[in-house]
Amino acid sequence: MEGKKAIESFAIMNELVLPNDTNSFGNLMGGRLMYWMDIAASISASKHCNAPCMTASVDNISFKNPIKLGNIVHIEAKITRAFNTSMEIYLKVWGEDTLHQYQYESNEAYFTFVALDPNRKPRPVPAVIPETKEEVMMFDGALRRRQLRLILAGKLKPDDASELKALFKF
Repeated sequence: MEGKKAIESFAIMNELVLPNDTNSFGNLMGGRLMYWMDIAASISASKHCNAPCMTASVDNISFKNPIKLGNIVHIEAKITRAFNTSMEIYLKVWGEDTLHQYQYESNEAYFTFVALDPNRKPRPVPAVIPETKEEVMMFDGALRRRQLRLILAGKLKPDDASELKALFKF
């Protein structure tokens, strides 16, 4: 299976924050943003492997700045690395206040998706070919992030996490 460039999975999604999307403070509800992020990550993953995909995990999502009613949400998603059947997708989110004409960072996160075959079983995915300095950095860090996810899920013993152990070796 041939690898694919990271940029080929790039997806941009925009949404307008309407009253039904907000909490009592007039801010976009976190759950709604996570829903939109999941859709953007799914689009990116599907573009990479040309197959249906499902969410396997979501890393920590921290909200830096709230997105207000009437503002526009911009979500960028791109594959950072593919493993056997799974893919790590990096998402960056920012809001745009069109009235005052400025953009602001909202949050970022990593999602993991698994590609599915016609029987809804995991299937192999193409490797990721990083090209830019940033893509190479994200690609290199993906293995450490994956090992941490697997440890937290109880699927990998800390002693077997060679990439993470190498970070803390004195």
